[in-house]
Amino acid sequence: MTLTSTSGDASGRREAVAVLVYVGVVIALLASSLWFVDDLWSRSSEIAAAQERLDQLTEHSRPRPSASIASDTSVNGSPFLDGRTITIAGAALEQRVGDAVTKAGGSLTSSQVELDGPEAKNGFVTLTANVDVAQAALQTILYDIEAGMPFLFVDKLSIQSPEDFGEPESGRMRMTVSVVGQWWPSR
Repeated sequence: MTLTSTSGDASGRREAVAVLVYVGVVIALLASSLWFVDDLWSRSSEIAAAQERLDQLTEHSRPRPSASIASDTSVNGSPFLDGRTITIAGAALEQRVGDAVTKAGGSLTSSQVELDGPEAKNGFVTLTANVDVAQAALQTILYDIEAGMPFLFVDKLSIQSPEDFGEPESGRMRMTVSVVGQWWPSR
């Protein structure tokens, strides 16, 4: 062996090692790129599945108009109590609650409109009503009050069973309810 052949073998080995290192780096970069693309693909699949679930939940939460609600005129109208003055708005609130109780077969025994409560400066009117009603009609009354227009909210609710006041056979309950609505002056 000569000196040139020995140095040629060493430089050939260096070239082979350099090529192997280069090929190894390229393979490592390709592998990490493929892993990164696979990770992005799986995350986009998770996001698409989450978006589909969100769309399904949103679709379930949208109110579906039924024939009974669509034909009910209380759903249409202003979200505020009607009336040129707050006193007229209080009377409208009393009429609305009285109609809901009567429609459910109950009777309004007394009511009081509060026009000067703590929220009166913001246009809120509160009605406190005492009602005699059958137990089965309770949910109907509460739904009728809160589901229609104007927007009304049950603020307080107190119920006495018939046994509490000595009438177990009548099945009628005594209910005290506070209903709040907001009045907006007509222009």
